[in-house]
Amino acid sequence: MPAKKPKNAFYAQSGGVTAVINATACGVIETAKKYKNKIGKVYAGRNGIIGALTEDLIDTSKESAQAIKGLRYTPAGAFGSCRYKLKSLEQHRAEYERLIEVFQAHDIGYFFYNGGGDSQDTAHKVSQLSEQMGYPLTCIGIPKTVDNDLMITDNCPGFGSVAKYVAVSIREAGLDVASMAATSTKVFIMEVMGRHTGWIAAAGGLAAEKAGDAPHIILFPEIAFDPEKFLERVKFCVEKFGYCAVVVSEGVRNKDGQFLSDAGLRDAFGHAQLGGVAPVIAQLVKQQLGYKYHWAVADYLQRAARHIASKVDVEQAYAVGKAAVEFAVKGKNAVMPTIVRKPGKTYKWTIGQAPLAEVANKEKHLPANFITKDGFHITSAARKYLAPLIQGEDYPPYKNGLPQYVTLKNVAVKKKLKTKFEIKK
Repeated sequence: MPAKKPKNAFYAQSGGVTAVINATACGVIETAKKYKNKIGKVYAGRNGIIGALTEDLIDTSKESAQAIKGLRYTPAGAFGSCRYKLKSLEQHRAEYERLIEVFQAHDIGYFFYNGGGDSQDTAHKVSQLSEQMGYPLTCIGIPKTVDNDLMITDNCPGFGSVAKYVAVSIREAGLDVASMAATSTKVFIMEVMGRHTGWIAAAGGLAAEKAGDAPHIILFPEIAFDPEKFLERVKFCVEKFGYCAVVVSEGVRNKDGQFLSDAGLRDAFGHAQLGGVAPVIAQLVKQQLGYKYHWAVADYLQRAARHIASKVDVEQAYAVGKAAVEFAVKGKNAVMPTIVRKPGKTYKWTIGQAPLAEVANKEKHLPANFITKDGFHITSAARKYLAPLIQGEDYPPYKNGLPQYVTLKNVAVKKKLKTKFEIKK
């Protein structure tokens, strides 16, 4: 009896990209090549899940081994990502059925979806539908989010590098402001990502190793903003240290639960499109205290900064991609690789797994014991958790003073379906 032809795999990147999501792609593609008896080609979705819906697939086998290897040190999404949420099976059944139709046309038996909570939900729903339709499809979610808010996994690939960038940036900016504070800027405010959770803002606290170090104040989404208490602390810091450096999460809310910076817009996932909290805080300082200020929004810079990525983060990002393929060939389905922190004084980690049903559409908030009682900084427990995640450097190759990143050819796979699928914007 002839051997069964190995099924192809589909891999897609979803949501906001990171400095290390391509390292995960590298882990998936390189590991899949080791299982040629079980996995045929690895197709990537151009612009994430949209590539599957529109049958716009990329043949990763057309890339050189050197180019795939280069993904490990290249930031952003090599195949393109998207913010496109597939809703419930009842609401968007036609979209899910279209996915199965495309997978069937291209003999795809493995689905690897690399993203956050919404993406894990999509992977879970696709696994349910494939079962209902009787189409054999192994669905593995792969964790990725700078927000570090996925459940069960100790931390999320992408977070460690953002944490390192934020801690380095506030330390360096703090030194800058301190040197000019006598005659110039007294207050510096740096806004970081984190719509509902304060993990990234908390990471800024790593820069403060002794009294007087920046940041002096951290504003978390988990703590309702109290203008009077905040201004009192700013005044105290300026008088004691000569200046005040603040890290503020974009998702900071007032006592009524409203975002301080809500622009009234919604993104593709239905989340509030935040309009910049740093200038709001800066204006408050100016109006009430009269101090000269500067503010900055780290924005895309924090998640794109591969030049200062955490080595631990890079290694974990590759490891979850590798594990996803290994799970799939072992017959595991509807699961996500997780990072498990081992007990002990020395930081060690291993790979575990979690059912997609327990990860999908859930958020892990900063624990209460990670925030000081006054609500303005991190505790030693937070520092113990965060510090290992920013360890080590993993520099990309440099040429003419600049990092050299990989650009893939992204050769399209020939379409097989006559019907086209229109994406609703």
